[in-house]
Amino acid sequence: MPSLNSIREHLRITREKLLRAADAVSGEQWKASPAPGSWSAAEVFAHLTMVERVILGGADRIIQEPPQAVSLLARLHRPLWLVTMRVRRVESPIPLDPAQVSEKEAALTQLQAIRERTLVFLEETSGRDYSGYRWKHPFLGSLNFYEWFRLVGNHEVRHAKQIQETVEKFQKLKHFA
Repeated sequence: MPSLNSIREHLRITREKLLRAADAVSGEQWKASPAPGSWSAAEVFAHLTMVERVILGGADRIIQEPPQAVSLLARLHRPLWLVTMRVRRVESPIPLDPAQVSEKEAALTQLQAIRERTLVFLEETSGRDYSGYRWKHPFLGSLNFYEWFRLVGNHEVRHAKQIQETVEKFQKLKHFA
């Protein structure tokens, strides 16, 4: 059984990276897009909150039923570290809800609230082996319960990099202004 402590630590470390990236975004730049087709930091945070909420809800739903037998072939998936790479732009299967886009402090509070719910859920489910519970990720393949929560952290690393790129774009625009 994978260690939930290692997952919680991964979530803590990756959240710190995300918050450091967010600290570099000024309040006036928070909702601004640095280029056409690019998300603002506010949109990134709304997306992260929505994704973690969907993953938490999916995990809670799926463990209510007995695990389904899955063949070895069906358990194969792409490595989770791919999520951290920003080589290729990927469109989220969860559409961004504009109503979720908020000012910086509110966005940080909302993301922290869902993380607290995630940590409570992981604590409540500790001591039980959920490795047999799987559901399909749209790009990676079939992930088990534990892999989904590691994915949450990796997803934040990806978007911390995106926010850093946003800050760099704003700095270049300011430099050339």
